[in-house]
Amino acid sequence: MWKNCGKLFLKLNYMKSQYVNINPNILGGTPVFMGTRVPVSTLFGHLAEGTTVEAFLEDFPTVTKEQAFGVLGLASKIFNVTNIFSLYENAA
Repeated sequence: MWKNCGKLFLKLNYMKSQYVNINPNILGGTPVFMGTRVPVSTLFGHLAEGTTVEAFLEDFPTVTKEQAFGVLGLASKIFNVTNIFSLYENAA
């Protein structure tokens, strides 16, 4: 089931290293935008509440537009995987 996911995981790992930092010494390992202490989940929370990306960036000026859209692109790639249910089951 994972044989078709290898290239995707390599690309996701590269994208993560550009936009996301996961370090146990920063917010206990919570994924944050690279070079900041802003949790990535904050972006998704704002979007879920109807806030625009532009408004999010105004609220968190340490996050760049490239980082915000990079993380959204990363999420899009994760959720466009054909076998998303298998990925979800393994992550849960």
